[in-house]
Amino acid sequence: MATKTKGARSAAVIGAGAAGLCAAKHLIAAGIEPVLFEVGSKIGGLWVYENDSGLSPAYKTLHCNSENRVTAYRDFPFADTDPIYPDHAGMTAYFVRYAEHYDLARRIRFNTRVTQVTGTQTEGFTVQTEDGSADRFDTVVVASGHQSVPKHPQFAADFGGEYLHSHAYRVPEPFRDKHVLVIGAGNSACDISSDICPVTASTTMVARSPVLMMPRMLFGVPTSRVLGRIEMPWMPWPIRRCIREFISWATHGRMEQWGFRTPKTQTHPAGHHLLMAQFIWGLVTAKPGIARIDGQRVHFDDGSAGEYDAMIAATGYHVELPFLSEAESPVAGNWLDLFHRVVQPGKPGLYFVGFFNVTGGGNIRMMDDQAEWVSALASGKMVPPSDDEMRQAIKDERAFVEKTYPDSPRYALELDPRTYRKQLAREFQAAQARAT
Repeated sequence: MATKTKGARSAAVIGAGAAGLCAAKHLIAAGIEPVLFEVGSKIGGLWVYENDSGLSPAYKTLHCNSENRVTAYRDFPFADTDPIYPDHAGMTAYFVRYAEHYDLARRIRFNTRVTQVTGTQTEGFTVQTEDGSADRFDTVVVASGHQSVPKHPQFAADFGGEYLHSHAYRVPEPFRDKHVLVIGAGNSACDISSDICPVTASTTMVARSPVLMMPRMLFGVPTSRVLGRIEMPWMPWPIRRCIREFISWATHGRMEQWGFRTPKTQTHPAGHHLLMAQFIWGLVTAKPGIARIDGQRVHFDDGSAGEYDAMIAATGYHVELPFLSEAESPVAGNWLDLFHRVVQPGKPGLYFVGFFNVTGGGNIRMMDDQAEWVSALASGKMVPPSDDEMRQAIKDERAFVEKTYPDSPRYALELDPRTYRKQLAREFQAAQARAT
């Protein structure tokens, strides 16, 4: 078993993707020496196309859904020459530059799979890896991501044609001249439908849940900038929803005319810069939920039916943390029992970064905020509330999510960036007071 340098505090960071890199950077700034464990041989995690980790869902045409200036880490902007919406190669290059700038690469153990994490903050955590080695750390940060274990729809086994989850999708050519059903209406479903429809015989999206398709650009700038100027912090959600519905209607028309349903609750934004044009051209159509499947014949909730050669399920992912025992894991069905998505009650020294989906803005920027908080907790500069207080806060947050968002498993990880940043700011103030 390797030992740490005498007197130095240490941290194991599981994952060298967007969350793991900024976690390591903030830990170093707090005087804690991190070691990053990366199952593959590349920096960048899910953004690495054909990553040899086997965990990346990146397809060839994948682009970032948020503009680069709100996606970037707070202190490391994209280059002026980078596209507004970088592709997977641009994102990977960005992470490599970040790792080089903050001297992170030499701290990464590539091709190293973590198999078990045990211990406590008092006695130290032992991190075991597939090669049989074990190391002791003061802190463990789980940054392994939540988009690597596909969640398959229950009806997948009933379909008699070709089936795959969006995690395995890469290029459109295998679907040339086929009738293809894309399950879902999130960003991956929009991307894939737009990608394959020029070569398929037909492309049909199945949208069981309501969805609001938003334009990527408005008045020559990213739509998020326009919303940032129109939507005031004091505005309740119903007013913001009306603003977004108007923008969607002004650019795309009513969702119902394309086969979708307009949401009446807060939902995750969706869209693709070409998708609605392809609806206009008849290259893509939409159907409501699936009623039943008979071989390759699919019956929909509106009473219609059709024959399909292939089905691509963009139906999300399970959160799995195989290196944590059931007793140690915060996973509870579709939920994670974590205070502010980071701290597990009763498990000091074990932290989580990146287990969320923001309703707007950039996931990566939010990871940066989480990582800063983790470094403050790990260094002792901040103290979390009591376990009972954290458990109550977790219950309150779950109730808020269930009330605010549609009744769908995908929303268990949903996070409103404005609300979350206010929560973190309040926690910084309260935790600093507790530490004094």
